[in-house]
Amino acid sequence: MTSRRDFLATGGAALGALAVGPRLLEAVPAPPRLPALYTDAVTRELMMEALDAAKRAGASWADVRISRNRNNSVQTREKQITDVVETDTMGCGVRVLVDGCWGFAATQELSKAGVGSTAQEAVAIAKANRVARDRRVELAPAPAQVDKTWRSSYTIDPFTIAIEEKADLLLRANAAALTVPTVRFVNSALSFVKEERNYANTEGTVTTQDYVRSWVTMSCTAVSPDRTGTAVRGPEVVQPAGRGWEYVLEADIVNNAKVWAGEAAEKLTAKPVEPGRYDLILHPSQLFLTIHESVAHATELDRAMGYEANYAGTSFVAPPAKVLGSLTFGSPIMQIVGNRSEPGALATIGYDDDGVVPDEFHIIKDGILVDYQTNREQAPWLREYYAKTGKPVRSHGCSYAQSWADVAFLRMPNVSLQPGPKDIGWDDLIAATDKGIAMIGRASYSIDQQRYHAQFGAQLCYEVRKGKIVGQVKDAAYQMRTPDFWNTLDMLGGQKSYMHGGTFNDGKGQPGQSNAVSHGCVPSRFKNANIINTGRAL
Repeated sequence: MTSRRDFLATGGAALGALAVGPRLLEAVPAPPRLPALYTDAVTRELMMEALDAAKRAGASWADVRISRNRNNSVQTREKQITDVVETDTMGCGVRVLVDGCWGFAATQELSKAGVGSTAQEAVAIAKANRVARDRRVELAPAPAQVDKTWRSSYTIDPFTIAIEEKADLLLRANAAALTVPTVRFVNSALSFVKEERNYANTEGTVTTQDYVRSWVTMSCTAVSPDRTGTAVRGPEVVQPAGRGWEYVLEADIVNNAKVWAGEAAEKLTAKPVEPGRYDLILHPSQLFLTIHESVAHATELDRAMGYEANYAGTSFVAPPAKVLGSLTFGSPIMQIVGNRSEPGALATIGYDDDGVVPDEFHIIKDGILVDYQTNREQAPWLREYYAKTGKPVRSHGCSYAQSWADVAFLRMPNVSLQPGPKDIGWDDLIAATDKGIAMIGRASYSIDQQRYHAQFGAQLCYEVRKGKIVGQVKDAAYQMRTPDFWNTLDMLGGQKSYMHGGTFNDGKGQPGQSNAVSHGCVPSRFKNANIINTGRAL
């Protein structure tokens, strides 16, 4: 954990001079060894003080998070840097239970007096909340995790890379994209998050974790020679990941910029799609968003129970007692698994913000809904179903708070569509399709408040005839009703074609919080999808 002295010394250092000259990046040396991870004595003492103060004030249970949260982004356009953002905060959040009611308070005063008074404030808030209690909070059991540590899958800390180096990489990629005829505008950006997370609760859990995630975006805009038309490829050309600077380098954006720019230029001459029924082939870079919106959000237990209705709606996957074990969500080849353990995935973590080791669990098995995403508070709501199916009442480890200043609540894990048994991929699905539309990359979409009716577009859309791609089409989108759509799933790529798509910022809650989540999936085919032309005037 960063000490407060180091925090104050380095917090503003990253906003140095931005003089970027025309140079090549030097060869990347072997990354330095990352420092050992442990809970330092000062942080441990402060966490114990907060827990003791909460118990003395009347809490039956309490937890505390002391963390440092850093964000960095660099944005460019063509030959210039347009924005650099660096934020760095450090503080303590205390959550308590009193008479089955939650209380929470946070502070940046990292002293015994500061965390102690914050714990007392959290208890006072919990007592005040008793007047509005609709059900008594009961926590599912979880074994203590004593002095455990975890680090995400990165080898080069992006916060050790100079702003000049980050900007130089983006500007060289922009220059490469601009060599493609008709490409006139290019925007690109790098975004990074680092969380140094310390956690303890009154059951004896003490954990320290180091989490990093990274994202590269680029948007290439082509303009027709007569300036009457434009076409865009991007900005989501590289999927975000729970990795570091090494992931950015592996993306090879300088060379790939020409590919993305070329796709934008080709899109200028794409013909409008003819509306109708087609077999729909979705690349993982597009399908992940459909999973996110229609499956993952729909199976959050708090949403299904109505607790997100004000901000983001409810779910058609409700009530749990009537749909668990009986709702046919999709075709028999549909297997949806939740976990927080896949290396490099955005929601992957060692211990959640309830102090739980997340497990891997089926949400949909053989097309049937069999579980929801849960945390320690919500798992007991499914006790009757778990008893009937022989499952333990345990949290799936889905508790998360975006920073020390925010209260933890249920956030989705990595929710993924599992590969099929055959070793096939994108080209095989194309070859097996007589009349189809193939889509790559996320684009505009909309979905209703119950996650039931939706419409999704894509960055790149191709017409498929007799097993071959015959060219790009534009203005294509598919409309769907969630269970009807997933019941048309008839082909899945194999394990070799499995990849993660993801969202770097996913909003939920009031006050709003953001988390990051990946969705693994494979190229997939859906029969007889309804394709519309979004460019036609009514």
